[in-house]
Amino acid sequence: MMMTSSTTTTSVAAVNTNANINTDRTRRKKKKKSLLQQRQSKQNQNSQSHAKWKTEAQQQIYSSKLIQALSQVNLNPSSSSAPRQGRAVREVADRALAFAAKGKTRWSRAILTNRIKLKFRKQQHKRQRLASSSSSSSGSTVVTTARNIRSSRKHKVSVLRLKGKGLPAVQRKVRVLGRLVPGCRKQPLPIILEEATDYIAALEMQVKAMSAIAELLSRSSSGAGSSLEPMSS
Repeated sequence: MMMTSSTTTTSVAAVNTNANINTDRTRRKKKKKSLLQQRQSKQNQNSQSHAKWKTEAQQQIYSSKLIQALSQVNLNPSSSSAPRQGRAVREVADRALAFAAKGKTRWSRAILTNRIKLKFRKQQHKRQRLASSSSSSSGSTVVTTARNIRSSRKHKVSVLRLKGKGLPAVQRKVRVLGRLVPGCRKQPLPIILEEATDYIAALEMQVKAMSAIAELLSRSSSGAGSSLEPMSS
């Protein structure tokens, strides 16, 4: 009797362990399947987002946003500050590109947030100038603090360069690529590659749209000049 009871308990235990193993396997299979589905859906979304920049409709959307943004920029051809104007046009073009991306990518969000940071820094500089003009002693302290900040930044950059030289070639290239794509400075390689692919496609569309706008403007200016010639004669 004791033998039969012990054998039944061992068989029941074996059945339970087998059942637990089977349930673990099914859970692993389900988890693996769900992860594969998530990856496939993410890849499909990324391919669709990369392909949308090549469509003519997206180029028209970006062109309209760019023209609207450029109309608010003060561009004076006779002005001597051509580099400043070129910088302003580039910032406007990048900001319009980020708006066209609707903030769905990391690089577009980084461009939009950088604009807010620049405004905040300009406000800080204005406050410092007002404080320095109010009292000469405070002005000297502001200058010294600004110099200290610049020296600390230079020291940090030099340390980072020394650290970067000791890295392998692949890691150095990944770091450079992360610096080129906005918002990807400290991101892992898969995110950098994904964002870089979308960013490059968006930049190609930006070049096409801006070249088309420049061609239209040159045509309109040449047409206006030719129409004025018979009036002057």
